[in-house]
Amino acid sequence: MSAGVVAVVLVPEEQGALSPWDLYELSTVSMVFGIPHADLSDPWYELRVHGPAPYGTHGVDAVAGADTVIVPSVPLAMAEGRQELPAELVAALREADAAGARMVSMCTGAFALAAAGVLDGHRAVVHRNYASALAARHPRVTVDASALYTDEGRVFTSAGAAAGLDLCLHLVRKDLGAGVAAALAQRLVVPAVRPGDRPQYVEAPVPPAEEDGLGTALQWAVEHLHEPLTVEELARRAHMSPRTFHRRIRETHGTTPLQWLLGERVARARTLLESTDLPVERIGEQSGLGSAANLRRHFTRTVGVPPGAYRRSFALRPSGPPSKGR
Repeated sequence: MSAGVVAVVLVPEEQGALSPWDLYELSTVSMVFGIPHADLSDPWYELRVHGPAPYGTHGVDAVAGADTVIVPSVPLAMAEGRQELPAELVAALREADAAGARMVSMCTGAFALAAAGVLDGHRAVVHRNYASALAARHPRVTVDASALYTDEGRVFTSAGAAAGLDLCLHLVRKDLGAGVAAALAQRLVVPAVRPGDRPQYVEAPVPPAEEDGLGTALQWAVEHLHEPLTVEELARRAHMSPRTFHRRIRETHGTTPLQWLLGERVARARTLLESTDLPVERIGEQSGLGSAANLRRHFTRTVGVPPGAYRRSFALRPSGPPSKGR
């Protein structure tokens, strides 16, 4: 499929109302998959909303016909185990999974996929506030309490709020290519890529450049990734001691300076693999990762696939996964 049918499955509160999170995540899915962008890709996705009236235009029993099934957040009582998930929902998700649909959850929607057995044997993420509950109730699921989203091939999960949008754009990248996803992200005024392994939480926001120079130093580093860079040099540009610089990076990015730098270099390599036909040797040089062997080692460890496989999947005009007859 270049795009295919996306079914979003709504699970209202017991009183029949949708929570603010449901509305937010439904809006997210609608912005990405429900608004046609024929100039980017034609045909675009076909979005179907499944659930009880007046919210759903299709019944839950018709979910199995979709190419992609997305479950937004479920009511808090269901996530906490105080209320059972609707049996017909769990059955419909099992049927869709058995039919080969791509299964996706946003935040506590992971509890619905887990109840249907979809997440068994998979790594899954949920908002960190609910990670322990998901792990306790579903021990066959490997729960990740830190990442923004997970990609397990045909099973995808995301943490709360903005991470759901990151995952939706990731799905567009897989289906329609990096160029389409980047253009769509630009229209939505959001970053084109936030890798799924980014932490959900850091201790403090990035300080303005004028406060202590950290922002200026990091921006300079991004513009000079192809050069040899040291923590000492970046600290000097930030007008800090190396020890203070290390502490500030830990506070603002949740990692060490060297790991931050490696992440930026891998991100640059991803962009070059997606948008150019440069050989891996040149990409290693331009991203600052060095030799082709060093690029392959760091890229595979960080992204999960070798550069060549990544390029075949995310080049500007990939074929996309096969549709189910559409």
